[in-house]
Amino acid sequence: MAESVYKVVELVGSSTESWEKAAAAAIETAAKSLRDLRVAEIAELDLQLEEGEIRAYRAKVKVSFKYHA
Repeated sequence: MAESVYKVVELVGSSTESWEKAAAAAIETAAKSLRDLRVAEIAELDLQLEEGEIRAYRAKVKVSFKYHA
C-alpha cells in the first residue's frame, strides 16, 4: 500500500438554523477549493448571542484532505 500524507485545517461554519447546517456550510465551502476531502471532525459547537437570543449556530470543524506534493 502506498504511503499517504493528509493535511488538517480547522474551519468555522455558521447558520441561523442549526449546528448541522453550520457544519455542512463549512464542508460545502471547503469542498469548492480543496481536493480529496477525507474526514471531518466536529471539534466544538457554540452559539452567537445578541441581547440574550441566539443569532447563529457555529460549528468548528477539523477537515482532513489528501496532500499532493
